Amino acid sequence: MLDQAFKDQIRSIFEGLKSSFTFKMDVNPSHPNRSELIELLQEVASCSDKIDCQISDGESLSFSILKDGVASSIVFRAVPTGHEFSSLLLAILNMDGLGKNIPDELVIKRIQALKGPVHIQSFISLTCTNCPDIVQAINVMAILNSNIKHEIIDGGINKSDIEKLNIQAVPTVYANGGLLHVGRSDLGELLSKLEEKFGTDYEPASAEVKNFDVIVVGGGPAGVSAAIYSARKGLKVVVVSDHIGGQLNETLGIENMISIPKTTGTRLVADLRLHLKEYPMEILENRKIEQVELVEGLKQVRTSMGELLMAPALIIASGASWRRLNVPGESDYIGSGVAFCAHCDGPFYKNKRVAVVGGGNSGLEAAIDLSGLATEITVLEFMHELKGDQVLQDKIKSLSNVSVITGAETMSIDGDGSKVTSIQLKDRNSGLIKKVELDGVFVQIGLVPNSQIFKNMVELNKYGEILIDAHCRTNVPGVYAAGDVTNVPYKQIIIAMGEGSKAALTAFEDKIKDKLLAN
Repeated sequence: MLDQAFKDQIRSIFEGLKSSFTFKMDVNPSHPNRSELIELLQEVASCSDKIDCQISDGESLSFSILKDGVASSIVFRAVPTGHEFSSLLLAILNMDGLGKNIPDELVIKRIQALKGPVHIQSFISLTCTNCPDIVQAINVMAILNSNIKHEIIDGGINKSDIEKLNIQAVPTVYANGGLLHVGRSDLGELLSKLEEKFGTDYEPASAEVKNFDVIVVGGGPAGVSAAIYSARKGLKVVVVSDHIGGQLNETLGIENMISIPKTTGTRLVADLRLHLKEYPMEILENRKIEQVELVEGLKQVRTSMGELLMAPALIIASGASWRRLNVPGESDYIGSGVAFCAHCDGPFYKNKRVAVVGGGNSGLEAAIDLSGLATEITVLEFMHELKGDQVLQDKIKSLSNVSVITGAETMSIDGDGSKVTSIQLKDRNSGLIKKVELDGVFVQIGLVPNSQIFKNMVELNKYGEILIDAHCRTNVPGVYAAGDVTNVPYKQIIIAMGEGSKAALTAFEDKIKDKLLAN
């Protein structure tokens, strides 16, 4: 099942294990996946003398992981191959206090303060690219808080559970029998939802001001570039972000990063993390910005964890969020049929059928871009006529594989659990519901800059973008902005990286010239 090269990699991963672990399997002798599970876990166990296996007859198929003979609160009702194989390896590392996904001290305290008991069930598919993030985040919480039990359930071999709850998308998370979350998520969001539902004993300590030279808000391409360039100048830097990578975490494939012919969002995020760790800086992840204000020229930032940060320079790289349709299925299939960037993801839909939702300039431009790749493109516009420029409308009319439906309200995006298969539309004139079978949906109804928290500090344009000059300066001395949150055209990864670097260099120049606190 695992080739020798892969086993060697696993062996190196487990070299630092301090504790002993046991895969305790309970499997029905007649279960069709019995031999597959046993073979997988025995091969993994063979990669470390710290791991062994126990096999017992059970009613169905499941296994738990024991640490030094003590059962953990993680149960796999799955054969964790595919995308979930990394979740299996990380579970062992995390139980031993290892792994790059272990959160910082304050987040750990929040997790440990969560009230329980909480029985979490994650319904997943082994082909789902979003599921591992959910599984790994909840596993960490279950390891750090004994009141949390986590059950990972593969819908493919537990169909009765799926049918009983009428689950039609993965990942789907239930907590104590109630629906908690559907679709992509991260540790910060899931923890907040659990705190809201079950309560917490966490009480933030009185915040002491922590001083830095530069505060970088945002962990996407612009924020990471700004942080690295600032750190290279010898400045004391802190990065505040809900999650490193930003929109990259929702990007399946990337083929327009110059010098890197092909990569993925997941891989690029991992590379960004690795690069950040090359420099001395503080990274505060799983946070949101609660308050920003000027205090005698200094920039003061309060995080959702209660931390109070102060610096003469603030670089805003909070990015933008794709404006969503907010219909069933949309968030479930991001990266698996739902896309937001024709430039980035268009090539993955070569010879396939797609819809572009949005008849403005961005939607028409996306349809034109896709016309050389996809076999059929359907432009869907909510209004009764297209809103894009006439020259773009004329171009659309000349393309034989592009059709337009106006007065179309998107009702849902449907799929088979792993990919999009159709879209449901409502004719706004007749009220009739129509199903269109396709392979992908490009949502082109605009971007929303993540600038709201800064609107009382810096100047925004009518679109909510932060206005900057050619050097990334805002109208406030010592406050800079970079990337998708700004009015710079073309929201692309490589442009955001360049803008983040430029903002850092400008901030350093202003520091030298003593302009950071100017009135």
